[in-house]
Order: sequence, then C-alpha cells, then structure tokens
Amino acid sequence: MTSYERPGAPDADDSRAYDAVVLAGGAARRLGGADKPGLRVGGRALLDRVLAACADARTTVVVAGPRPTARPVRWAREEPPGGGPVAALDAGLRRTTAEDVVVLSADLPFLEPGTVRRLLGALRAGRADGALLTDAEGRDQPLVAAYRAHALRRELAALTEAALSEAAPAGRAPATDGRAAGALAGLPLRRLTGALDLTRVPDHVASFDCDTWDDIATARARIREHGHVLDEWISAVKDELGIDLDVDTGVLLDLARDAAHGVARPAAPLTTFLVGYAAARAEGGPEAVAEAARKAAALALRWADEDAAGGDVAPDATPDTRPDAG
Repeated sequence: MTSYERPGAPDADDSRAYDAVVLAGGAARRLGGADKPGLRVGGRALLDRVLAACADARTTVVVAGPRPTARPVRWAREEPPGGGPVAALDAGLRRTTAEDVVVLSADLPFLEPGTVRRLLGALRAGRADGALLTDAEGRDQPLVAAYRAHALRRELAALTEAALSEAAPAGRAPATDGRAAGALAGLPLRRLTGALDLTRVPDHVASFDCDTWDDIATARARIREHGHVLDEWISAVKDELGIDLDVDTGVLLDLARDAAHGVARPAAPLTTFLVGYAAARAEGGPEAVAEAARKAAALALRWADEDAAGGDVAPDATPDTRPDAG
C-alpha cells in the first residue's frame, strides 16, 4: 500500500481538513537498531497504531523506507536518509497541501483518534503556530503535535538559509543547487520548534513513546489490562482481517451472554459468527450488524423462556399420544 488519498477528500478550502506526517525512519539505537515501527504492541505494529489514530487525514505521508502498512499512505525520504527529524519533517511536509498538519512519531502505542482531534481543536481555537502534547514530566513532545503548515514552512526555510550561509565560504553567496537538500540534516528539532508559538496540551498517556525495551514491555502490559484488552483485541483483529467497520461491541457482548446463558456456552461464539455472516450477506455496515444482533438476541431470550417453562403444558394443548411419548 503506497499511495493514499481519502475517498471523497475535502476540497482545498475545507477548513476542517488536515494532513498527517509520520516520522518512522529513526535508527532506534536504544533498541539495538531494531525495526521500531514494526515492533508489535497488542498484536499491531507501532506504525499501524499511529496510522489508525490519524486515519481521517486527507493525506498521510510516512517518512521512511516503504513497508507494508494496515492502510495505504504516501512515502517520502529525508535527504540524506537518516538525516534526523528536521530533515524528515521537511521531506514529509513537501508532500502535503492542507493548512493544518499533524506531525507524529511512529512509536506512540497509546495514541488515539481523539488525541489527534484534541490537538487540532487546540490549534484552531487560537492563533498559535502549533499545539503539542506534554508528557508526565511536563516536557514538550513536538512529534505529537498539530501545526499550521505555513509556520513550519517558514521556519524550515529560515533554517535552511541559515545552514547554507554558515556553510558558504566567506564572501560567497549561499549555495542554491542540490546541496540545499541536505542542509537540514542533523539539526535538533528544538531549532525548529523553538521559533514557534506553541500551545501545550498535557497528556501523559498519549505522549508515551517507546524508546527502550522497557518501554515496549510497559506498553504491552498496559494493553492487556482489563479495561483495555477487549478494545485492543477488536482493533487488532480488524487490522489483521482488513476490516474497517465500527460496531457496538456492547451489543455483541450482550448477545454472546444471552446465547451462553439461555442456550449453551458454545452458542456464544457460534451465534456472534452467524450474526457477522448475516450482516455481510446483507452487504450492510454497523446497522446491519445491529439488526442481526437484535434478532439473534430476541431468539436467545425466547429460547431461554421456553427452557424456564420446563415441562409445563398449556391447558389447551393436545396430549401426545404416540407410543413412545414420555
């Protein structure tokens, strides 16, 4: 999956549209050079978890070498490869057109769509150049942020000009040829964000990133906590099966409970499978699932009512006169 434009993408004058740039090309030195974006937390690659959080972006650009992803994206590469976050951000931004851009690292296991919406809301509520998360220690996280694209381009251009001027021999004009492409390599991100007016949004969970194996272990443990495990499992299954369908899991869980209690325990998984199959045959979305679940739940309750009635026979029932009747 290498190119992505949302179906029915908003027009250029749609003020609610945004683009996303995901930086996924770091060296992961503290992980021993492991493929960090591909590491799995809750059964899903870290990169795919981040891509799910910005799934409604008009254009999503991942700055890294191409790889399989759960949804299609555009790919970009900084110059030179491995040139650092400022060069990577510049490369990704060049492939975006929206006025607002969400910038994310690829190692955020707890990032959710609501976090992205909150950042965009904070950006659009004022006149600041950007809105970023702060972590549990109050530190800025500039790679979990929403920015005004023109502000980023302005400061990136200024950094490029300054870097070229510093590199030019005394008395000579700065280079304007291909050497400008690598001018941002190695620059720390604070050189860029330090010149911006930023709004800060505290969130110690969504800002948690995975830099070490201990971080990975912490994220995996939290994913499996009781309050998260079902949602995480459903998301992982949908990614694995290529399903983009939001359903009311509470309805399905209630159905499984009714089938297990009113019929037999094995009826729970079989019934929910049949509900999904019926919805698929109806070529419907969440509404078809809900309708099929409603019918199956009503049947399970009728079944349970019959069982509760036991051997009772209505007064007007015709006796069974077969020789083998009990």
